[in-house]
Amino acid sequence: MKHQVVLPQPYLLFLGDTTEPGYAKTAFGLRDWAGERCLGEYAIAGATVSTGLPMLTPAQAAAMGAKAIVIGVANAGGFIPPGWWPALVQAMEAGLDIVSGMHARLRDIPVLREAAERLGRRLIDVREPPVGIPVASGARRSGRRLLAVGTDCALGKKYTALALTRAFAARGIDATFRATGQTGILIAGSGVPMDAVVADFAAGAAEMLSPEAAPDHWDVIEGQGSLFHPAYAGVSLALLHGSQPDVIVVCHEPGRERVLGHPGYAVPSVEDTIDLALRLGARTSPHIRCAGVSLNTSRLDDAGAQRVIAAESERLGLPVADPMRGGEAFERLVDACLA
Repeated sequence: MKHQVVLPQPYLLFLGDTTEPGYAKTAFGLRDWAGERCLGEYAIAGATVSTGLPMLTPAQAAAMGAKAIVIGVANAGGFIPPGWWPALVQAMEAGLDIVSGMHARLRDIPVLREAAERLGRRLIDVREPPVGIPVASGARRSGRRLLAVGTDCALGKKYTALALTRAFAARGIDATFRATGQTGILIAGSGVPMDAVVADFAAGAAEMLSPEAAPDHWDVIEGQGSLFHPAYAGVSLALLHGSQPDVIVVCHEPGRERVLGHPGYAVPSVEDTIDLALRLGARTSPHIRCAGVSLNTSRLDDAGAQRVIAAESERLGLPVADPMRGGEAFERLVDACLA
């Protein structure tokens, strides 16, 4: 199954007035994995987050060849606040279409819909699930599957899956990255926005996303949320049951103590996350195993990151690596995934 998305490119990344880097994961993901399609960034008053790309106005970006402004924010609830509307209208007036992965639909905002109609611009929502999703069957499928599982949201599940897919391919292994969120879909050009699927069909959507394949083919599936998350655990569980992974890699950010956007809840331990994922995953994948741990050490310098990686590997008795740093630790994690 392919949920194809044909998008106008290249992009200007819109950061709104975002102050939390974790909520700008769409912009960062596009910068890191589709950088050749990103000309710059655009923000409004109050923003403190930057991707490091050139700051451009919509008119400047259009003059450089940009075709669309992409909302690079994935805030809690996926809404498009009124404070952003004038900037988005300005982008359409400069000649850009709007691409959004938010829950809120661009066409449901009258000022944007009317401006698009007046200017002949497109409003493109990528968080649209495919039609005809079945209820999950639970039947086993051929092929191999790996799922990135997290202790929280926005800490590296997508990056881990993309890095592992690339590493598998570098070893001559047939592997496909399977996107399950708006940023992954923007990067890959296909996928299923799992959090936009009606709950009863979410596990079925995961089955569609990773269909039967050759015995030696790997689907590397982008995880969503956390099995411990007070709001999004249902999406995580449906993805776990429907994808039927042979292997999981647990993703974690050292030093993050409270759940993003839900400070009343502590981030679970890596050990508890492994245990719960294996117990619940065994329902549809009896031989599921954890290959190791992916750490997001972006807040640490290289020496500090290497110390944490080594200490966690020794403590857990598992391969531990930061895929974005690579090196021998990451190669050991890849070995463990393929073992």
